[in-house]
Amino acid sequence: MTFPTATYRIQFRNGMTFDRARGLIPYLKTLGISHLYASPIFTAVSGSTHGYDVTDANEIDPALGGRAGFDRLTERLATAGMGLILDIVPNHMAASPENGWWRDVLTFGRQSAYAGHFDIDWREPLTLPQLGQHFEEALAAGELRLVLDETHGNFALAYFQTLLPLNPSSYGALANRLDDPVAMRMAEAAVTSSADFARALRDILFEGGDRAILRQKLEDVSSDHEFLRSLHEEQHWRLSHWKEGARHLSYRRFFEVTGLVGTRVEDPPVFQDLHRLVLELVRQGKVQGLRIDHVDGLAEPKAYLDRLRAAVGADIYIVVEKILGAGEVLPESWPVAGTTGYEFIAALNELFIDAGGLRLLDDAYRGLAGEAADPEEGRRLARQQMVERNFAGETSRLVAIATSIFPDLNSAEIAAAVGALLIASPVYRTYGDGGPLSWQDSAVLAVTASQVMAELDDRRALDHVLKLLEGKIDGDAAHEFRIRFQQLSGPVMAKAMEDTLFYRYNRLLAANEVGSEPGKPPEGPDGFHRRMAERARLQPHGLSATATHDTKRGEDARARLYALSEGADVFAQAVARWREMNRPWLQDLPNGVAPEPNTEWMLYQALAGVWPEDFDRGQMEELRDRFTGYAIKAVREAKLRTAWTEQDNAYEEAVTSYAAALLSPDNDAFLEDFERVLQPFIAAGYVNSLSQTLLKLTAPGIPDIFQGAEGFDFSLVDPDNRRSVDHQQLTAWLDEAGPIAKLQAAALKQRIIGIGLQLRRRQPALFSKGDYLPLKVTGSRRDHLLAFARVQDGDFAIVAAPRLMFGWLDPGVLFAGPEFWEDTTIAVPSPLHGLKADLLIGKTIEPGGSISVSALLGSQPVGLISPI
Repeated sequence: MTFPTATYRIQFRNGMTFDRARGLIPYLKTLGISHLYASPIFTAVSGSTHGYDVTDANEIDPALGGRAGFDRLTERLATAGMGLILDIVPNHMAASPENGWWRDVLTFGRQSAYAGHFDIDWREPLTLPQLGQHFEEALAAGELRLVLDETHGNFALAYFQTLLPLNPSSYGALANRLDDPVAMRMAEAAVTSSADFARALRDILFEGGDRAILRQKLEDVSSDHEFLRSLHEEQHWRLSHWKEGARHLSYRRFFEVTGLVGTRVEDPPVFQDLHRLVLELVRQGKVQGLRIDHVDGLAEPKAYLDRLRAAVGADIYIVVEKILGAGEVLPESWPVAGTTGYEFIAALNELFIDAGGLRLLDDAYRGLAGEAADPEEGRRLARQQMVERNFAGETSRLVAIATSIFPDLNSAEIAAAVGALLIASPVYRTYGDGGPLSWQDSAVLAVTASQVMAELDDRRALDHVLKLLEGKIDGDAAHEFRIRFQQLSGPVMAKAMEDTLFYRYNRLLAANEVGSEPGKPPEGPDGFHRRMAERARLQPHGLSATATHDTKRGEDARARLYALSEGADVFAQAVARWREMNRPWLQDLPNGVAPEPNTEWMLYQALAGVWPEDFDRGQMEELRDRFTGYAIKAVREAKLRTAWTEQDNAYEEAVTSYAAALLSPDNDAFLEDFERVLQPFIAAGYVNSLSQTLLKLTAPGIPDIFQGAEGFDFSLVDPDNRRSVDHQQLTAWLDEAGPIAKLQAAALKQRIIGIGLQLRRRQPALFSKGDYLPLKVTGSRRDHLLAFARVQDGDFAIVAAPRLMFGWLDPGVLFAGPEFWEDTTIAVPSPLHGLKADLLIGKTIEPGGSISVSALLGSQPVGLISPI
């Protein structure tokens, strides 16, 4: 297998098409990218902004340029000697009539040829929680009507723009009610032509007859609510209020998204149908790698990956989107190169968060956040909410299965045991799909069980549920329980952590990142070295990410916020002052002041992360729109005083008014103070950005560049990170010559990336197979530097990355100068003693057993050294 040396993630849609991406290839090639890494490209619902809501897995989306545009892109990549990695979505598809398979299921129900493609409980009609109110209310409001779907040639029940195809067996009753000859012929065809239903109906519809008259008759019949009610009862599906999806749903969904239905890719025919085009593109040599979205959602991840590997062959690079918990490693038996790299961000937290400052920050935060300042209790409460409310339907299904297996047990006790295990699990999921658990999964289950035992009054139900999870009970129901429990534990963890706790526990937002543990104290360089040594051993070819489409903020916003832990006292005092300045914008509501202190603390951090260095009042409106949009998303995700499902309009208006007031042109005193206080944080953040960039380029793993993040990325959470990228400016920077001292900070970041990636391309074995060797730093500033070497067969590269530089930088200067580093040195082992050069400025490093940091970093921000 040929591994990538660097990937560049492109988010298609939102203006990014195949032809536009094709135009970027010369730039990416010059930068040093080996593989374009594409978001999903298959046909998705109309207007999709991300592509994960696939409607046809075997068609390349015409909105992106279709197959012809895709072929032009891959031909240009091949000419440039670059590869393509595709993001594929085996876990779910769009539950939309635009999805032909789903549409067929709506039409024919359990008799559909695609009924087995989706994870549906057919013991009841298919639930469709799509209404904005209860069915009877929607019916009385005239929101439901009968229409002729002329695109597909069938009758449908319309809910605004959504057209739901009717069961063919109900056409007779409708035709009799309409008393129309075309409708009568359609009803006859529905009975006799089920094998070619759609074509038969279209032929009848367009052969003759007055469709305008038929449409009017349908409109008239739609006013007969009793008839519509009875017709609705004859369908294979039932409409309901969208809020019912959390409590009751007859199909497995993606997380909480009822518009995404789980697929049964564990069934070999379904696997083949879902992967037909992907496998064709691989066989044709157009695709060199695959990224597997949400692998934890699959019933049997290992079986799926084994089948995929057998289908694509040994040479295709495969990574999985998988979040590893503390101490967790990727299962060794999975035939993949690694993960998409969230754990690399967690390793950076060890390095750039100052432990002493974090304690000061914690003291200040606890003083105003109250109960929200306890991360462990916050985690427990968030997961409890997921189990008891957001995923109540899925949890109830598990309880029902277990009760059917153990009829002598009390269902309430089973529910308590199931809920407690879901709440206490330290990882996203285990992977037992038959037979005994692996050693890692057994250890996880043992730890979880020991915690739960102390919480339950009666352990009988727990003991029986544990036997199910351990695979000690045979039978289809036992197997189903085991699989569905594991498929649910991941969403419970993800939604509780990433989309709840990360918006409640706001001590340091930089630590609230996918794959991270925000309450964990940082271990400093030792912790980073330990994680990288493990990474070199376990997944040297996994991706190393610092930003993805799912991260909570741009990588450079996070790098800046790391510095808040260094200047904790400065920031805490400033927040106290700012809260007082902006007190007039608070609102007293019946359920308390809004926004509350915890939310104020969060807003000041979020604004600090995206604040432009050279703030122009002309940018105020755009920044205010972005910031208020973030504020609304943050408080809804927190699910404390408002939520996506239960919105408190008065509270949300109070929060957005406060956020907007912070950026009001009339709030000069605050704006001037905020900008003044932020300057040393901005400077330290730049150095953090450059250091983390160099680390990603040189540490174990394959560096992944998120689109536009080769310059600075100060975006907020999605959809803010979907804004278009100015590749014209990035190309212009790349073409600039001259010393790095004359480059602006963003261009310098790009220059470092270019230098690092070209080194990787020249010496791929050094970075794909080389050892990771921590280097000892001595001297008065040793705590401010991380150093390591990559070593392989006599070749090496040495990396020097500053850290904790808050307060040590002059304005506009991205290095501290030789006087700061004083006697600090990097110890160099004897195999690395030869003549060397720093690649950033070409400075020669004399042979010997040490490197003077004042000489190396006296005039540049980071060091990358290679033998001459």
